Amino acid sequence: MTVTVNDKTELFSPQICAEIDRWIAKYPAEWKQSAVMGALMIVQDDNGGWLTTELMDRVADYLDMPPIAVYEVATFYSMYELKPVGKHKICVCTNVSCMTNKSDLIVEHLEKKLGIGFGEVTEDGRFSMKEVECLGACGGAPMMQIGKQYYENLTPEIVDAILEGLE
Repeated sequence: MTVTVNDKTELFSPQICAEIDRWIAKYPAEWKQSAVMGALMIVQDDNGGWLTTELMDRVADYLDMPPIAVYEVATFYSMYELKPVGKHKICVCTNVSCMTNKSDLIVEHLEKKLGIGFGEVTEDGRFSMKEVECLGACGGAPMMQIGKQYYENLTPEIVDAILEGLE
């Protein structure tokens, strides 16, 4: 269901509208839907790291596109979350290079330390874990990403130090 408003600036805060408009400006006027990925990321970041159907509908309305087209993008790319995540979303690569360099041991260590598995959030809301296919850092396998930071050549001890250093 799309949001019906006369003034699209009512869909989001002025700051969010301005950020989305910067993405829209990168494309010809007739291709403003190309800003959907940037718009989804902006809205997701503003919503604590995840997207609701209502927020996706607002993006669709803002970009004059069918909601289903926005849902297709949000469900295809792994950087979008459709349910709440922890303050620190830990993305662990389990693809070939990381797997052969024992990413399974890193996953087991995180599961034991945090008491959660992939797709889950700690009770205090501090951490969530996500399995990702590839983060493009094969030379530093095994690796994980927390926020925008990559951590490579992981061992359980390095993981512990990283987690302890997070606020």
